[in-house]
Amino acid sequence: MVIKDGVVQLERYQYERTPEHRLLSNSMAKSITSIAVGLALQEGRIRSLDGNAAEYVPELAGSPYGETPIWALLRMSSGVLFSERYDGTDDLSKYVSRQFRDGTIAALRSFSERDIPVGERFQYASVETIVLGFVVRGATGQTLSDYVADRLWRPMGAEADATWTIDPGSVEYAWGNFNAILRDWGRLAMLLADDGARDGKQIIPRDYLLEATDYHRHPPAFTPGAATPYYGYGYQFWILPGTVRRFALLGAFGQSIFVDPRLRLALVITAAQRDPVSISDGFDAERNALWRAIVERYGTW
Repeated sequence: MVIKDGVVQLERYQYERTPEHRLLSNSMAKSITSIAVGLALQEGRIRSLDGNAAEYVPELAGSPYGETPIWALLRMSSGVLFSERYDGTDDLSKYVSRQFRDGTIAALRSFSERDIPVGERFQYASVETIVLGFVVRGATGQTLSDYVADRLWRPMGAEADATWTIDPGSVEYAWGNFNAILRDWGRLAMLLADDGARDGKQIIPRDYLLEATDYHRHPPAFTPGAATPYYGYGYQFWILPGTVRRFALLGAFGQSIFVDPRLRLALVITAAQRDPVSISDGFDAERNALWRAIVERYGTW
């Protein structure tokens, strides 16, 4: 789906999917969890991003994740040793096994080694978003699903309910597993392109969203080319290189939303590529070339 100035320019489906099908986000959901943090911060439910997670999740007190500031979790810079390779032997796989065996909190507490100081380096770790989901739950007294539905999904005018898969303890997988129809993914994309506003009403806090998606507001270690060879990282958003603020929501297997607020332009892809993170098949290069071409159709890169 391509959207310009709130108008759909292209809407295409394959694999026998239709506009009524909910489509998986994988890690695009991390950005939705970040938005929930921003909303809770605006409402004063979260007092400050400088506070540690354990202030809202007492069960994590005394653990590395519990003693990590919220801003560091948002940047995935807790410093807790964690590997995520999607090969069945990484720490992500170990976490899931422990979660089903011992529960989510016990699984989070089992990662007890901090190999670098907090905030020093970007290190992708989906469990840090799980901690943020617990923070929102503890701060608001609502499930993450209910809070997002009340503060984001209904206010932005979604035409269909979304769903969020839950863990064995009935807590949302905040790192992914959020499912929505393509047109509602498009509505979210346009809301982000308009810096969180819809019909003159500010739905997502603008200051938070700007900070979340502008690499100039983050330390050098999180800028494009430093956090990763291409992308920078903000508050659970990927940030594209260049002088113009452009950012993305990205999920394993190709799900993506690219946003250019200056042009009020967005591209939504709910793809199904072969591997979780595939470079050899050229998917990333093709996707980035498509986005660049769309931007250049309406403006300049």
